[in-house]
Amino acid sequence: MSNKEVKAALKSARDAIRNKEYKEALKHCKAVLKQEKNNYNAWVFIGLAAAELEQPDQAKGAYKKAIELEPNQLLAWQGLANLYEKPNQIDVKGDLTDVYQKLLELYESGDKQKWCDVCNKLVELYHQEKRYLEVAETWQKLIKMKQEEGAEKSELHQLWKKMIHLLKDSTSTRNQDNKTGQLLLTAFEHALDSADAVPGDDHQNLYKDFIQCLSKFPHEVARLEKACQDMLALYPTVSYPLEVLCLHFVQSGTLSEEALHCFSRLLEMDANSGPAIIGFGVKCLKENKYREAVKSLTEGLQKTNQCPAAWRYLAEAQMKIHEHRNAVLSCNQALEALGTADGPNLRWKNLVLQLKAETLIKIADADAAEEAINALELIVDGSSDPVVSALRGRAYLNKGLMDEASKISQELLLSHPDLAEAHALEGFIHYSHKNYEQAEKSFLNAIERKAGTAEYHQYLGLTYWFMSDETKKDKGKALTQFLKAAKLDSYLGSAFCYLGNYYRDIAGDKSRARGCYKKAFELDEMDEESGTAAVNLSVELGDMSSDSDLFELLQVEKNSSKSQEVSQVLQVAGVETFRIQNLDHPQSTAEVNFGKTALMLFQALFISSQNSGVLSAASQFPGLGECYLMLARSALDNYLDRKAVDYIEQALEYFTRCYGRALKLMSLPSIWCDLGINYYRQAEHLTATGTNMNEISELLEKSLQCLKKAVRLDSKNHLYWNALGVVACCSAIGNYALAQHSFIKSVQAEQINIVAWTNLGVLYLVTGNIEKCSVTMSGSSTTVLSLVLQQAHEAFKIAQSLEPSYLLCWIGQALIAETVGSYDTMDLFRHTTELSMHTEGAKGYAHWVCSTLQDKANRNTELYLYNIVQMNAIPAAQVVLSKYTERNPDDASAFTMFGFLNECLNLKQQAAYAYESALGLCDEAIEVYTSIPLTEFDGIVGLALAYFKKGLFEESIKAYEKALSVAESENDKAHILTALAIIEYKLNKVDAAKTLLFKCSLKEPSTESLKALCTLGLVQQDATLATAALKELLKHEKGDDGIYERCLIASAVYALQGRNMAVQREVSKAIHSYPDNPTLWSLLSRLVPLYASKKLKEVLLNIAVNQLAAGCHMLEDKKNNPLKNIQKAIHVCPDNPAAWAVLMAACHAENTVVCLNNTEPKRTGLEMTLLSTVSAKTGESNLPHNYVRTLEDWCLCQAITGLEETGKLSEAEALCNKGLKSCPEHPTLFLLLRQIQCKQLLQSHRELPDNILEELRKTVMSSSSSAAAWQANVSNEHWPSLVQEATTEALKLSPCPLAALLQALLQYNRKMGARETRRMLERVVYQPTNPETIVSVARWYLLQHLYAKDDCELIDVLIKNAKANGDVRALELNEKLSASA
Repeated sequence: MSNKEVKAALKSARDAIRNKEYKEALKHCKAVLKQEKNNYNAWVFIGLAAAELEQPDQAKGAYKKAIELEPNQLLAWQGLANLYEKPNQIDVKGDLTDVYQKLLELYESGDKQKWCDVCNKLVELYHQEKRYLEVAETWQKLIKMKQEEGAEKSELHQLWKKMIHLLKDSTSTRNQDNKTGQLLLTAFEHALDSADAVPGDDHQNLYKDFIQCLSKFPHEVARLEKACQDMLALYPTVSYPLEVLCLHFVQSGTLSEEALHCFSRLLEMDANSGPAIIGFGVKCLKENKYREAVKSLTEGLQKTNQCPAAWRYLAEAQMKIHEHRNAVLSCNQALEALGTADGPNLRWKNLVLQLKAETLIKIADADAAEEAINALELIVDGSSDPVVSALRGRAYLNKGLMDEASKISQELLLSHPDLAEAHALEGFIHYSHKNYEQAEKSFLNAIERKAGTAEYHQYLGLTYWFMSDETKKDKGKALTQFLKAAKLDSYLGSAFCYLGNYYRDIAGDKSRARGCYKKAFELDEMDEESGTAAVNLSVELGDMSSDSDLFELLQVEKNSSKSQEVSQVLQVAGVETFRIQNLDHPQSTAEVNFGKTALMLFQALFISSQNSGVLSAASQFPGLGECYLMLARSALDNYLDRKAVDYIEQALEYFTRCYGRALKLMSLPSIWCDLGINYYRQAEHLTATGTNMNEISELLEKSLQCLKKAVRLDSKNHLYWNALGVVACCSAIGNYALAQHSFIKSVQAEQINIVAWTNLGVLYLVTGNIEKCSVTMSGSSTTVLSLVLQQAHEAFKIAQSLEPSYLLCWIGQALIAETVGSYDTMDLFRHTTELSMHTEGAKGYAHWVCSTLQDKANRNTELYLYNIVQMNAIPAAQVVLSKYTERNPDDASAFTMFGFLNECLNLKQQAAYAYESALGLCDEAIEVYTSIPLTEFDGIVGLALAYFKKGLFEESIKAYEKALSVAESENDKAHILTALAIIEYKLNKVDAAKTLLFKCSLKEPSTESLKALCTLGLVQQDATLATAALKELLKHEKGDDGIYERCLIASAVYALQGRNMAVQREVSKAIHSYPDNPTLWSLLSRLVPLYASKKLKEVLLNIAVNQLAAGCHMLEDKKNNPLKNIQKAIHVCPDNPAAWAVLMAACHAENTVVCLNNTEPKRTGLEMTLLSTVSAKTGESNLPHNYVRTLEDWCLCQAITGLEETGKLSEAEALCNKGLKSCPEHPTLFLLLRQIQCKQLLQSHRELPDNILEELRKTVMSSSSSAAAWQANVSNEHWPSLVQEATTEALKLSPCPLAALLQALLQYNRKMGARETRRMLERVVYQPTNPETIVSVARWYLLQHLYAKDDCELIDVLIKNAKANGDVRALELNEKLSASA
């Protein structure tokens, strides 16, 4: 065939294929091949025809032959790809992959679209085969191609997201390579960078997926942390990144500052966050606070239970406090959460299994031992771990398999002679066989290698305890080991039990033995031996120091035959518990409760003795009297003076009837001590009344001799030594060496002696100092203290460790902190007020609160926000000062601070009374100042100020002139000249005052003098003087210091000049610079109505609106209020529709106020009339359409609200429907309609249908930017979460007092008696800017809460607040509650 014939045959073959005549095509191709066997097109056509004729092998061979001939031609490769893509082709994926790769190579420089199509197919093929690395690399080539073509950002974003989708399963494969993971993370980063809507929901979800993916890569810690921080920066309210970070820190066991900050931030965002609570639990565990750790971890795991590391930490904490069975359950939960462990989880699984085995071994029974052996078998490579082998040996020992345990012990000692566990196992084996000598050696070897294990010391102590007759006689070695065990593990109850045995049976110290038994019983309530021993010793000692002893006695002995002993203990407790009262004895809540309990027991015994004659009724009177005295002392400590008087009167009744017989006493040390204390108290009383010093000295000497006599008769009684120390260190005696010696002896006699340690600290605190040293105070930086202050700090610190709730040692620490200028001072004083009321702590805390409030430069600091705002410091300090001033009515400084705090709480009357009380003490101040020679500047100024406050101006001038002569700094001189100018002005000597202020301004003027000069110009209407002073003042005073006063003075000067626009502009300019200053906004709101308009009608209207916004009403001021002013405005201009709208708002406000005060509203039924009037006035005016529409809409909503609140729900609903007919898309009207409908259903006491709630929810969401919409409260008991959500959203939009009130009421409904309830209600009540209508409701509920808590002092404060604000409802409620109480 010629070339022409070949071409014709190929054309015929192509036409045949086109006509689907495939056999005919084959004939033509074969004819061509006979002529040209290497004809490329003929082979391609054969492949195509054979494929269609279902002859795949022939087709495949033809295509491959063509490819051999022309490997870079497309047709054969395309045909081969189409052949392999047919569904009947199997096992060709590998070949198809090669074909796609060749096609990509051929298309790369040509048809880009086909290249992309083939690339998609290849990626899909790789994905099916889970070849994720090839998927990633190929898809990345596709994206690169698109980038080179200039694809849109959105298209690239979708491609990166598709890559993420393709690779998302790669993280779950075990054999995932690092390169694939890196490509996946790169895809996430590109997808995040290319997102359009940032921030947005899709972007946020993508970030979550990215972080979740990163958390699966253990080596990407830094990248994970950065991603979480970046997401937090974009979405600060989303908790997910913080939760991931917290779990990451928990899993890694990291407790860095960053981790702790992360936990704290997440808790602030969500107080119920499981990961954050778990994190703090891990922190407590690391700090050896095991009980707190158990509590936090348990709470956190209830919310986030799929955290195996947290379960493991919980098990560890439970094991530390010897809750072994709970620890086993926690280990099981950890193993369940781990599932099939591999990779990093395998390490966790091994740790959990080992911990579980250790815990089961501690349980020490056969079943637990078997389970421990099974757990150890599951540890991967456990057979090569010697510690695991030692545990297996102990499990065999517990199971009774001695041979197996001995074999393991011998092998370990040979292979690991330095392993403590190996020697311990040998010791346990010898101990179980009672081979105590060999056991001693083994335990000593174990302790030598691992001295910090309490169990080794305990068993060594047991070995010494049971060893031989000699050690039985002298158990000193056993005591040493038990003490070490107890010190190393304070939760080891058995060690305390044997310490009790030692002190009871060997040392004969029953008091200390009882303490050890009690500790053992507290640690292990199943330890009946310790509980019974503690009870028996309490009976023998006749000392029931707390009600816990009594109830433990009843619990342990209730089923025993010792009921007779119980009765004896009750009798002895009543008579002996309070016999010896040491000075400043700590009064804990437990002791007060025991006082009440003992009182009831005495009364019960007294009644039973009268009926049965078993006991002498008269013998109960002293005990009853002692009980009443203890309760009186508790009342005094809590500043409940009237209640204390009642208790004392009842005590005297019992004492006078029967206690006289007890005066015929033998020479007992307790009586000598009582007599010595009596003399001391008499001396105290005489000192307070200013009696002759000789008599006082005589009484103190008698007191000292009596106490010395008591100490000689019984030198082991710590109470006598303590009393002797107190008397010796009083200022009239001043024998500090004896005092120190006495307190040290008291501590030696009783180590758990918080009173003596505290008294010792006070002694060191008030004495002098010489040497300097460095000491670190808890919670503060290293501070240079004197040696004596260090000793005081250490003494107080020991007292705190013995009894953390003892008040006086905390006051001592606060005074030390104040002495060295520590930042912790205020926090320490605050803590003292929370523990109990004390004059020193109360005044100290109030002083620091007032000082902090006066420093306006620190308002935005973290220290201020915590100490003042978060700790609710102002009302707290006001409460303690009210108690302080009642007890100390002669302290002028306390009254001054009390007035300042009342002023901050907007209690004007109480503030005025406090200031007047302080001023009433000026005579005493003058008397003190004049009784001493005054040479120092501060003393002279203090006298001058006292004269001024008293009104003695001439004497004040002389004192100030004397101070001026000794003043060193120009600033002090300027202040004195200003003070002299004020006095001259008071004496009507204006020219003299002006001269002094000019003299001050010529030298180095202070801002105070310039303000005084400017004010003088304003008062005298001297615009020139005022302007010049203001100009100078503005040069010297910059920034936000005194910005309000500066604006006020400047505005007054501009008003004097007649520059009305400048008045408004000055304040507006300041607000632009300081938009968060509320006082500036308040000033502007008062100035705008007066100076922004020249028309009287506009002024009156603006004033009325401003007063309404400020919450003013007729009960506050009957002459100047919104209703009066708007009535005047309407009288001046009756055609202004806005004035009629404001009248509607004013009437509604007045009706609301009178309803809250339990009186009938006077202006009812005006809604429809006023609404019609506004519509008529707008129709007559030429106002803009939008303005008219807005005004009419507002009036319609106001009218509907008024009808709803007066109970006219049907009329309100009809008016809503009428409004919606004219404007069906009005969201506010629709919301009001839904609220009214829901209210009608609620009043019918039927449960709200789901469809109604759904409609309300949709309505609220349609008005999501409105705070009022979120306040649409469904007050159904099944929907508290809906109320919480709605009010939270409202508070996000604006600082809304009503939403804060609703949240407080929700907390009240949840838990009325909680402290958080009181705090939330107090924030509403004592916030000066809150409207009185809202405050009145909060006050009503707060009063009920305080009566439920029986908090008389806070009730008094609240009632004063109610009287100051004219809250009739609260006062009536108080009368009812007090009558029922």
